[in-house]
Amino acid sequence: MTSSPATAARKILSRLHELMASRHAAQQKLNKVVEIIGEELSSEVCSIYLLREGLLELYATRGLKQEAVHVAKLAMGQGLVGTIASNVETLNLDEAAAHPDFAYLPETGEELFHSFAGVPIVRKERSVGVLCVQHVDPRRYEEIEIEALQTVAMVLSELIANAGLVDDSRTDDRVTGTGANVLTGLQLVMGMARGHAVFHQPRIHIEHTVAEDTEAERQRVYSAFTKMREQIDRMAGASEFGVDGEHQEVLDTYKMFAYDEGWARRINEAIDSGLTAEAAIERVQQRTRMRMRQIQDPLLQDRMHDLEDLANRLLRIVSGQLGTAAQLGLRQDAILIARNLGPAELLEYDRRRLKGVILEEGSLTAHVIIVARAMGVPVLGRVRDIRHQVNEGDLILMDVIENRVFVRPSPDMDEAFDNKLNLTQKRRAAFAAARDLPPVTKDDTRIELMVNAGLRDDVSALDVTGADGIGLFRTEFQFLVSATMPQRERQQRLYKDVLDAAGDRPVIFRTVDIGGDKALPYMRHDEDTEENPAMGWRALRLALDRDGLMKAQARALLEAAAGRTLYVMFPLISEPWEFDAARALIEKQREWLIRQRKAVPVVVRYGAMLEVPALAEVLDLLLPRLDFLSIGTNDLTQFLFAADRAHPKLAERYDWLSIAILRFLSRIVTACEAHKVPVGVCGEMGGRTLEAMALLGLGIRRLSITPASIGPVKAMIRSVELAPLRAEMTRLLSDGTANARDALRDWAEKRRIELS
Repeated sequence: MTSSPATAARKILSRLHELMASRHAAQQKLNKVVEIIGEELSSEVCSIYLLREGLLELYATRGLKQEAVHVAKLAMGQGLVGTIASNVETLNLDEAAAHPDFAYLPETGEELFHSFAGVPIVRKERSVGVLCVQHVDPRRYEEIEIEALQTVAMVLSELIANAGLVDDSRTDDRVTGTGANVLTGLQLVMGMARGHAVFHQPRIHIEHTVAEDTEAERQRVYSAFTKMREQIDRMAGASEFGVDGEHQEVLDTYKMFAYDEGWARRINEAIDSGLTAEAAIERVQQRTRMRMRQIQDPLLQDRMHDLEDLANRLLRIVSGQLGTAAQLGLRQDAILIARNLGPAELLEYDRRRLKGVILEEGSLTAHVIIVARAMGVPVLGRVRDIRHQVNEGDLILMDVIENRVFVRPSPDMDEAFDNKLNLTQKRRAAFAAARDLPPVTKDDTRIELMVNAGLRDDVSALDVTGADGIGLFRTEFQFLVSATMPQRERQQRLYKDVLDAAGDRPVIFRTVDIGGDKALPYMRHDEDTEENPAMGWRALRLALDRDGLMKAQARALLEAAAGRTLYVMFPLISEPWEFDAARALIEKQREWLIRQRKAVPVVVRYGAMLEVPALAEVLDLLLPRLDFLSIGTNDLTQFLFAADRAHPKLAERYDWLSIAILRFLSRIVTACEAHKVPVGVCGEMGGRTLEAMALLGLGIRRLSITPASIGPVKAMIRSVELAPLRAEMTRLLSDGTANARDALRDWAEKRRIELS
């Protein structure tokens, strides 16, 4: 096949248009559809499977045995057809039987055919069937053939829906229950909120897919693009947060997507294939969704979410269905419900009424989360099927801190939530009142309490919490929210702004930790997709390999800290030579700046993060070269236990208060004390009061934690006496108990130590 995908699809659609307008029965139309597709794509087999009563039933075929029609059936996830439907993905195989999900159906006679390609038939974002082609000779179908199939599948969705051939039970919007319900998800922006459910936007159902006048459809899209870009420009200019901050960089990146010519071109090509403006936008949007499901890289997924958000906006404009909840206005305190949300869309809402956001998708690095954090709006993400479990107007109680959402709460739930909210507000007031009190134990030992940060806006937490400084500034966040590699001057501005805001309080900058599961779309490497990204080409390994990246960051840090003390920390060190190489690189940049008669820091203090267990075995060699050591308990724990911390079945199994991790940490503290090197913890472990108490008992005297944890941890510190705590920890480490959690909690309760 040598024609363009638009030409190939247009030939098929022009014939299908006549067929759909005819008075033939639905089965006759489907029989004719497979003939048309098979002829135009020169494919020996073309088949349509439709979802009926939970099974994918062979509804029409050209090339397979006709007696298999309405007889051959596959479950969702079974065989290639079931895999396509279940995953909403496209398959293109030169040898179908070699695929691990291949399932042979003898009644079809398909053993003659080797190649296979299939696309899902999607309605209301769910698979309702599969369109597939097969060929005797082993070969991969060309991209233009796959695109033609995807376009035809969209038109088929309309045909089969109008004929009542699909299971509406799988695609309707009805909520299946009316009683109280408790849901969980992913904690994205912490907080508690009460409000009534408001859906971000009604679903737009496309009624007509085949265009009567291609040029008229093209002009409709051009007009919609112009209107959408005007909206984005107004939003970016009217941001309530001023011109500085990562949220502004997010909006700039979002604006770049709105003006992306490649995206507009793909929509134009879909119109060329014979689709209406609405169907063309939806066609490109479907492909984006399929790509998102296949992409493992969370940063690329977030960029695709921005395109999804813009496509929704464009679709509303071109269809004339402009009424999002933001445009209609919030009439009462609201919890916003959405599959996903774009940063600009969130800014459209009345901040006085918007109390929280619940998403079916979402991630910690998504652009909308950065904006939500700046707005102070709590967000819970990955709440499965939330739009089908909530009615518009339902009362919702959000407790992101406990990772729970109460839908249509019972009176008891409501009362308990109110009590906790009131208690939380009182505790917050008490923590605020204690902001200026030092974190000193009852036996007068001063503990350093610092905050973790990664955004310019996070630095305000120093004044709010009274923290001693920033113990971990994640420099990679600037890279994650940018569409292109941040230039040295831009990095320098950020670092200087952070240092200026911190004043005389120390800021420990961790050099960029990207790669692995934090891959950047504008910086790829030649290796295949990594099976274990957390242990792959990332952090200092990547930075030393791409030393141009690290040199630019080193210059930016040195110039930003001119006349001050600069604290630099290197992540994911496995052996001392990596630290030496990184330190030498920064020192060379400092020497170069001095030769250029440029201002440099008064002193540079170098530290390392201990996250890789191997480093503990050579710590005696590294410590004489270090000014400080920070233990990253998040990565360290998963490496020590060989357990993925994101795996749901393992999350609760490996406890930070396991004796194994506590003994390991004790060895590190003992080594650091012997070399008189300050050691701290900058992972989540230090932000939980019971775990933080255990760390103090091991000898840790510096904690870098989330701003929200400063108050509770300070209260614990001021209520504990270290001498008996150290004795208790020594006993627990030697008596053979598997886990110290219960014993430590009992010990703390008897001494009235304040734990939250």
